[in-house]
Amino acid sequence: MAAAQRIVIENGAIATVDADDTEYASGHVVLAGNRIESVGAGKAPEGLENVVRRIDASGHLVTPGLINTHHHFYQWITRGLATDHNLFDWLVALYPVWARIDEPMVRAAARGSLAMMARGGVTTAMDHHYVFPQGSGDLSGAIIGAARDMGVRFTLARGSMDRSEKDGGLPPDFAVETLDGALAATEETVRRHHDSSFDAMTQVAVAPCSPFSVSTELMRDGAQLARRLGVRLHTHGSETVEEEKFCHELFGMGPTDYFESTGWLGEDVWMAHCVHMNDSDIAAFARTRTGVAHCPSSNARLAAGIARVPDMLAAGVPVGLGVDGTASNESGELHTELRNALLINRLGAHREAALNARQALRLGTYGGAQVLGRAAETGSLEPGKLADLVLWKLDTLAHASIADPVTALVFGAAAPVTASFVDGRQIVEDGRLLTADEDAIARSTRDEAQRLARIAAQG
Repeated sequence: MAAAQRIVIENGAIATVDADDTEYASGHVVLAGNRIESVGAGKAPEGLENVVRRIDASGHLVTPGLINTHHHFYQWITRGLATDHNLFDWLVALYPVWARIDEPMVRAAARGSLAMMARGGVTTAMDHHYVFPQGSGDLSGAIIGAARDMGVRFTLARGSMDRSEKDGGLPPDFAVETLDGALAATEETVRRHHDSSFDAMTQVAVAPCSPFSVSTELMRDGAQLARRLGVRLHTHGSETVEEEKFCHELFGMGPTDYFESTGWLGEDVWMAHCVHMNDSDIAAFARTRTGVAHCPSSNARLAAGIARVPDMLAAGVPVGLGVDGTASNESGELHTELRNALLINRLGAHREAALNARQALRLGTYGGAQVLGRAAETGSLEPGKLADLVLWKLDTLAHASIADPVTALVFGAAAPVTASFVDGRQIVEDGRLLTADEDAIARSTRDEAQRLARIAAQG
């Protein structure tokens, strides 16, 4: 770091989200290249060389960048549809539309999804893409390219489905892959795009969609493939009571036991939702260190229920936050999930003791890093970690009268992002993207949404 260019951030409140939840009422962060060099109280050390920029963070809270652990980017162009449906009815309504997506649509949708998250403080994103209609183009490449251009750290969970309508599943027949085709395409995506280095900007996970759209063979073989390639595993789990009933009817066991029987519990696995978990399910996740992507807004939108997040955390289950697809969370913003996670969980059995502001912030930062397998690299502000951080402006009308900055960020209105850094590079300034034209993205997503609607209407 001695010769690296340095950026010095001073005079801001700092929430490090380290193991001790260290905070500074007024402190500094020094970035050297793409790493955090120092964090502490007061001014930065004197005599630093190669300082190319100094940022006065007065009136701001500095936190680790937010980390999104579950999303479906393609849904950006099908927002606002089936707004009064539960999960299964929603899927029945939308699969015929999603089955018509192609590469230009997916590229535009990915850019829209990424732009909305990035301008709201997300520095590490993920996308669980599992719809690959025949002849639709290089969808994985389009998604990864959009994340690269946006400058966001990214995990592609390369999804798949091989259980279509003819097999008793929900997707149209032409929108699924064969078992061998899905495995081969997934392996090719990992080999082409996965980077296992400390400062990787792109990683790939193996991610069959869900028990009701995937055969047991694809679940089992997918787990074996991921472990042979040394990458993580992701899927949907225990999202609804209907899924639990489905698993009992088809497999003779509940979702967690089914996942364990197919090799889908382990510290290299994370699952989305996990709403309907009993005590033994939570114990199995804790024992195996299987992670959870908690998506409070989507769970509420689809009336799926309230996940037992306080019980999971108490048991030692790694938990992060997810936006989920924007067809079930039209805002597409992760920073609003900090507040929603706290408020919705207080409607559950633990009431006001369910979560506090700092636990919510941890879910959206370090918890997400744990779930994505990157806690050694990001998720907290500590020397040696990657320079992924956000400056939240808290001295305006919306927050200025709230004394505690973490409470202001979590309980208050969505805070403006003055600056967001990924890998030491600034990607947001004063709430606007520096890496993309937001207005052009808005136009392209509108155009592609209209084109998809026309194609779907033609059948």
